[in-house]
Amino acid sequence: MSLSESLFHELVDAVQQAVEDIYDDSDLDLDLENSGGVLTVRFDNGSQVILSRQEPLRQLWVAARSGGFHFDYNDERGLWICDTSDEPLGELLARVTREQAGEELEFDEL
Repeated sequence: MSLSESLFHELVDAVQQAVEDIYDDSDLDLDLENSGGVLTVRFDNGSQVILSRQEPLRQLWVAARSGGFHFDYNDERGLWICDTSDEPLGELLARVTREQAGEELEFDEL
């Protein structure tokens, strides 16, 4: 599916807000910054997870300690899916949060 620019931005805005809400509702000691389409999560140990929109490619990119990951929106599944591993965004965020912060968070709806 080829996303229109407006739909792409709506989907990225919604997923970034959902991620921000999950982190906000957690007991983790962290800082969140959402600016210019980039959501940065800074854990108390200094590590970061960064979600950024890549408009020309209509992708959502995630940078974490374990690497960089590129996600395409799958309309049939209603999820952002990694273009190399087929891993849903929610599973990746749960994994990198566990790896970087040592805590279990659920990102099931993502």
